[in-house]
Amino acid sequence: MKVKNIIKIYATVILLVMQSCSDFVDVVPDNIAVIEDAFATRLSSQRFLATLYGYLPGKVGGGGRFPADPSLISGDEIWLNEGIRAPLGNPIAGPRIITGGQNVLSPLLGAWGNSGGPNLFIALRDCNIFLDNIDKPFNLPDYEKQVWVAEAKFLKAYYHFYLMRMYGPIPLVKKNIEVSSGLNAVRVSRDPVDEVGAYIVALLEEAISDLPYVVQNPELELGRATKVVAAALKAKVLTTLASPLFNGNTDYSSFKDAEGNALVSTDFSPEKWEAARDACLEAIEIANIAGNVLYTTIAPLSDWSIETKTKMDIRGSISEPWNKELIWGRSDENTSGLQAASRPKLDIRSRLSTGANAYWAPTMRVAEMFYSKNGVPIEEDKDYAYSERFSIKVAGADHKNYIEEGFATPGLHLDREPRFYASLGFDGGVWLEDQNGGALVESAAHIVHAKLGEYAANNGPGFSWSETGYFAKKLSHPKNFLPAQGGLSTIRYPFPVLRLADIYLLYAETLNETDNRSEAQVWLNKVRTRAGLSDVATAWADYSINPTKPSTKEGLREIIQQERMIELVFEGKRFWDLRRWKRASEFMNKDIRGWNRFGEDTEEYYKIITFATPKFLTKNYLWPISEQDIIRNPNLIQNPGW
Repeated sequence: MKVKNIIKIYATVILLVMQSCSDFVDVVPDNIAVIEDAFATRLSSQRFLATLYGYLPGKVGGGGRFPADPSLISGDEIWLNEGIRAPLGNPIAGPRIITGGQNVLSPLLGAWGNSGGPNLFIALRDCNIFLDNIDKPFNLPDYEKQVWVAEAKFLKAYYHFYLMRMYGPIPLVKKNIEVSSGLNAVRVSRDPVDEVGAYIVALLEEAISDLPYVVQNPELELGRATKVVAAALKAKVLTTLASPLFNGNTDYSSFKDAEGNALVSTDFSPEKWEAARDACLEAIEIANIAGNVLYTTIAPLSDWSIETKTKMDIRGSISEPWNKELIWGRSDENTSGLQAASRPKLDIRSRLSTGANAYWAPTMRVAEMFYSKNGVPIEEDKDYAYSERFSIKVAGADHKNYIEEGFATPGLHLDREPRFYASLGFDGGVWLEDQNGGALVESAAHIVHAKLGEYAANNGPGFSWSETGYFAKKLSHPKNFLPAQGGLSTIRYPFPVLRLADIYLLYAETLNETDNRSEAQVWLNKVRTRAGLSDVATAWADYSINPTKPSTKEGLREIIQQERMIELVFEGKRFWDLRRWKRASEFMNKDIRGWNRFGEDTEEYYKIITFATPKFLTKNYLWPISEQDIIRNPNLIQNPGW
């Protein structure tokens, strides 16, 4: 169901309480009479349910050019050109976070009260209002009420999880505070992460039992919670709790509340990984019943090559609207702007159009991350000339479906896995797109030309160019095209929050952590097969300088983590994964690099440029709570390091 704005139904009730209570946790219900009116009928209650979905944070489209989701713009996958990054010398939040600009006075892109994002405690308050009042409508059928209650519980769980993943220990909002409770009741304390996680899981288990396997009215309900969505979220929650950030993290040994209670357990618990494993399997089993499968496209009669077919499978897994791999997508999301930001100017028509902006630029780190054509990391592949990856070579006929034949390009762009070519656009690279609103013809694919003075380069006024020389092809639907009248005609798709490949890889991770490496590889290989790669054991045995790597827990862990970063690139997963794995400090203190966009010829263009040096400290694993919120509520404990 499309989320719509409705008239605000709240007004302040007790001035003293509301003045003394910061926005940090707004859980006090307001005008009771008006709330009762909001639940007078089925229709008015349905509108209230719509507002609960309307709090979902992190939009990537809509009226603004910049996403509110920190996972897309505050990590090391994407870098923006200077005109987008700092318009009129005023840097936007995401790049400021990357370069150490996060702070306690005015936190950036947070979700707790006085921060640069939504206040999800208000969302939690409204979930409780809904649950407390949904018995009131006189014409709401019991079966529908049961599903709506389950949806509200799911959203309540999701908002708690979003806050926990960002801040760690948070105050649980099980019930709203009575307006007569006074100031002390409003000054809540933070609950330990394990308690928060247990409460989230309990809510999700209640929701799973009452939600349908699939939405009953797709035209109106796509994007709403189902059994599969709730089970997949449960798997993600338990995997987060089992991961090193919250499971045996001794960095938080002094992280305690005012009474001395530990807010994050420093004792490692293998049982957490077992619970996560079981939840992943449950989610997969429910997804199977609901008909979820990994996406594959049907090759047209024009006889696509296997290379093009595989690229279309990979691109379609995210960009094909409501495909069977998608578990939960943002139905209110406008991805047209994101697609325009990811698409280079490919010809004279697009050069004159405002529909191709190209500023959503992947970093060289992302380009180096993908495997070789043999399915192993390029630095491990004994047949790949890793030390010569920046040397200029010529693309042969064997690369014609990836790079223009005879094109001079760095070795980094040759002999890579299909996901490299499906996910990234680059100078000389093939970009298959519907040129005239008709069929996708492999032989009529565009070639990207990005050197200075060429179509995809920085050509004068405006900010429609890639800072790094790479383009996020994966985010652009291949059926997009430029009509004769200008602009960009896009296939709008819901941005994926959860998809099946994500859960398969989570399951592989939990199996490895519970010492079932052979079964872990089964699920890892399902994703690799769709990507056109051989199985893990064969690839490492035949091509890696470390052939026994998959046989150890540590080695397979590294493989699974890289597989997640490759498969889920540009989807906002890497940002949170690096944190829960406690590897962000390893990745996020390395230079952001790309090619020299001012280069007019091959020699000049393929010089490596450093655009920024990220700064990530241990304190950055958790978001700061606003200093204003801490002052107003002395029972709150600030996150370590802030």
